[in-house]
Amino acid sequence: MSNSFSKEEKVSFEQMLEGFNDALVMSRNVNIYNYNQTDAARTTAMPSSVSPNYGTIWRPQPYIMPSVTSVPGTPITFGDKTQLTCPASITNLKTVAWGMTSVELRDALQEGRLAQGANQKLASDINVAVMQTATALGSLVVTTGTPAGSFDDIALCDSIMNETGVPSDSRYLSLSSRSYNGLAGNVVGTTRSFGTNNRSDKAFERAYVGMVSSFDTYKQDYALRKTAAAGVALSVSTLNVGGNVNYVPLATNTGVAGILNVDNRFQTITLSSNAGVAAGDAFTIAGISSVHLITKQSTGQLKTFRVVSVGAANTVVITPPIISAANAPTQSEVQYQNCERTGLGSAAQAIVFLNSTTADYNCFWHKSAIELLPGRLAIPENAGVAVMRATTDQGIEVVMQKQFDIASSLTQYRVDVLFGTAMLNPEMAGVLLFDQ
Repeated sequence: MSNSFSKEEKVSFEQMLEGFNDALVMSRNVNIYNYNQTDAARTTAMPSSVSPNYGTIWRPQPYIMPSVTSVPGTPITFGDKTQLTCPASITNLKTVAWGMTSVELRDALQEGRLAQGANQKLASDINVAVMQTATALGSLVVTTGTPAGSFDDIALCDSIMNETGVPSDSRYLSLSSRSYNGLAGNVVGTTRSFGTNNRSDKAFERAYVGMVSSFDTYKQDYALRKTAAAGVALSVSTLNVGGNVNYVPLATNTGVAGILNVDNRFQTITLSSNAGVAAGDAFTIAGISSVHLITKQSTGQLKTFRVVSVGAANTVVITPPIISAANAPTQSEVQYQNCERTGLGSAAQAIVFLNSTTADYNCFWHKSAIELLPGRLAIPENAGVAVMRATTDQGIEVVMQKQFDIASSLTQYRVDVLFGTAMLNPEMAGVLLFDQ
């Protein structure tokens, strides 16, 4: 049986899309990669509830190139360069579905309200997915011993990015509501003395902060939380049979399945014990300092790491990998060195967890660190179901379908979005934890 949308439903859908665009706060501040959907279908196995993957593509990470001192007349070495990539997948198919009887349809306003509710939930799903990517894999970790309420708190995030060579433009910071409002209170007090001050007035009237220490700031009303670390007195050996524990970046690896791309964002290390360790935990390792990713100069600050997953035999997967370029390093180690480990002997080095108390995640990132991958649903439009499509400013397709069932006198509606998120570089994103 043929179905079609009424004029009121079309207007409702257009209004829903306008509000949908306005609500996509997080997704406006990441890069967008439009993946060819035919390629996505051809290169990925059939998705399931166990593996909800609707397409994977390997995306290039930024090149980091070393330099050498050259002298005219003296030959230089033209070494190979390693281009790293990481997988980006479309994994989220979000749907809001509802049905209305012929009695309920007498009130046309109900359709619009339900569509508005669908808009709010789906926009929230996209924003939360971006935030989960930022909070789960951002490896730059800043902690303070007090609640939010000072410019100095945000300046610490600025410092850790500057020290490691993250570009100074397009930086964003998303704060929990309590943290954001605490910072707004600081803005009111510190700028009030400058006479007529619109920024202070906005902070007082609307708890508005704006740009702080190179970050465009945003308020969350759905902040994720991190529990306190439960691992106690752990350590990691800095030596193995072959020498220093050090990750060697590889573009590809040859195995039984042929030549495969390598995901260089992660490394598996063995701890003295992984009891109590959980995904999301943040830690430092004694004697391992961060370096500026371009100049390779030590920052003098301990390198921060995140636990991605916990395995068997006391192993954990961490991000980023430990690339120290020590002990006759390869060209790729020199190229992608991210830490310095000097003066470490054969003794195991202590691990110190940074998330000592449960707190809200506040995340910060450079725009190029995170990508949003819009997907597309191929829904037949001549199968008796009415279909409307529209695309948001970020390229995300919103699809609304309608079908009437004569047996039950029920009109069914559903709104779908298909998308994925990817963290291309964990060292260009991080988390800020207060009250630690």
